Amino acid sequence: MEDSGRKIIGIGETIMDIIFKNGKPTAAVPGGSTFNGIISLGRLGLDVSMISETGNDKVGDIIMDFMKENGVDNSHVAVYATGRSAISLAWLNERNDAEYMFYKDYPAARLEVDWPRIKKDDIVMMGSYFVLNPVLRPKVKQFLEYARRCGALIYYDFNFRSSHKYEAIKIYADMLENLEYADIVRGSTEDLENLFGNGDAEAIYKKEIEFYCRQMLCTAAGGDVLVLSPTVKKRFPVKDVPTVSTIGAGDNFNAGILYGLVKYDIRRDDLDTLSEEMWTKVVQCGIDFATEVCQSFDNSISKEFAERYKMKN
Repeated sequence: MEDSGRKIIGIGETIMDIIFKNGKPTAAVPGGSTFNGIISLGRLGLDVSMISETGNDKVGDIIMDFMKENGVDNSHVAVYATGRSAISLAWLNERNDAEYMFYKDYPAARLEVDWPRIKKDDIVMMGSYFVLNPVLRPKVKQFLEYARRCGALIYYDFNFRSSHKYEAIKIYADMLENLEYADIVRGSTEDLENLFGNGDAEAIYKKEIEFYCRQMLCTAAGGDVLVLSPTVKKRFPVKDVPTVSTIGAGDNFNAGILYGLVKYDIRRDDLDTLSEEMWTKVVQCGIDFATEVCQSFDNSISKEFAERYKMKN
């Protein structure tokens, strides 16, 4: 793919995932929901930046170096002097789905960074509790206002875990505000259950989302991908493949969608009239990326897959 001149900026947490299988640690991989997708896009040679934070410690050093090694601009990552880098323990079950325990020790002052330069039709990817966290919300909102003024295409992944389900009512207004900023929203059926108490994507789209954000993608673990937009309502089948770990599958579905938007030169103003044929091409990129990630302990597509995919496409 030729250089499109478009930048992709992710905003979200960084974390070290320590993965357990059958009660034993199997791998330690830098991660974070937006971070995982940004790493994949960096491996594909796109112009990518990450807005985040990490500690001034060995884990933080690994995370910062990992970004640099994978072509990600880390100059907008705050390295705080006090506190420690975040760590998660991910316990894989018999289906290789993960249950998490998080260890976080953040300082009082957070996300003290300068925003990257953004131009029209650059892409911003955001998601998870990070962009709803009351501590970070003023900074996140400031950035989203800036990105909207610059004409960025904003992609929002709910990625709302069951551990925050009890906060769904409290963060509801901020979630709606994120939808107003967003041009495309992606949620899993589990996200919808946790946020709205209902996993029926079509009903939720009509009742809760369409008024704010007109393009919605819904994924289901091992199930079809549903696209809901002003021009298209279609389900796309997903092949059943043997999995090693499902960590990062949704994150890399997002990365594939963004790769498709860049590859097929789809701009923000194109979205409301995007054809079924073009949605099919873009969604296939998302499915391809998610399928690849499920077959390893890595949280992102491999460099080898990235090289093959660029040549194939």
